[in-house]
Amino acid sequence: MVPAPHPTEDTPLKAIAFILLGMVFITINDSLIKFLGHNYPLHELVFIRSFIGIIICLLILQFEGGWRELKTSTPGLHLLRGLLVVVSNMMFFSALSVLPLANAVASFFVAPLLITLFSVVFLKEQVGIFRLSAIIVGFIGVLIMIKSGSAVVGHEPVASWVYALPLGAAVAYAGMQVMTRKLGVYTKASALALYIQGLFLVVSIGFFVFAGDGQYAQGVEHKSLVFLLRAWVWPLPGDWVLFLLLGFSSGVVGYALSAAYKLGNAATVSSYEYTALPMAFLVGWLVFSESIEWPVLIGAGLIAGAGIVVFYRERRRRSPVAPRRALRRG
Repeated sequence: MVPAPHPTEDTPLKAIAFILLGMVFITINDSLIKFLGHNYPLHELVFIRSFIGIIICLLILQFEGGWRELKTSTPGLHLLRGLLVVVSNMMFFSALSVLPLANAVASFFVAPLLITLFSVVFLKEQVGIFRLSAIIVGFIGVLIMIKSGSAVVGHEPVASWVYALPLGAAVAYAGMQVMTRKLGVYTKASALALYIQGLFLVVSIGFFVFAGDGQYAQGVEHKSLVFLLRAWVWPLPGDWVLFLLLGFSSGVVGYALSAAYKLGNAATVSSYEYTALPMAFLVGWLVFSESIEWPVLIGAGLIAGAGIVVFYRERRRRSPVAPRRALRRG
């Protein structure tokens, strides 16, 4: 028996609380991925974080209705949503191995603007001239960071094309969160998170089977590809605490983001994701000794400012982003 549809929820305070919680733990997650990525391949990190994260989501599921909540009449849509978040994470984490944390996160934060844009196409939201202009300004902010040539890692400038990684991640992430809003009509947040964690496990195991011995990393020089194709190694004793924290943060992020976009208006919720920007800047400076150049600050300011404009216009209009009718079954 497939769970009955629930009315589209709109409880902004709960949604904001969840998205803020998610941003704190996503900053922890990104920092740990960047730190551990010096010694471990990406697919190994993804496997361990998802293995621990899925245990956390299973525990939460028991408080939200139990195993019956995993039943769905739209498995194809859940699979597509999961593939989008896998692509998003793989591209963004690859960017972390090359770009400073602040640059990668700031570039990724065109995602909330894209969520608003995708809402027009997929959720039939109407966007006026102010919000459309804000989206354009946000993309100008990205171009400023890309054209500045300010990203330097190990005293070497980073090629502009590398920014395609966080931007591609943002496109996939925006599509995933729009789907979260629609699929949340039928599905609990814990189930939404479980589907994603499960797909992460499958993908990481696939990487291990075909590339876990590091054979495809031979002769590869670019850091992002090395990070993706490096051989699996058994974690050092001192790193297990970090892996446990990584897995815990993955579980919290998966549930918190699913809950936030299920409970609240997509354009409103996405605007609060910008709280991760100052956190990323601070961690990049304190933990990784990364300097923050003026073009990055200017670009990030334009992106964040554009997102805030979208939020206030959305709040003023008070127009629903998701359709109030339930999804068709079958």
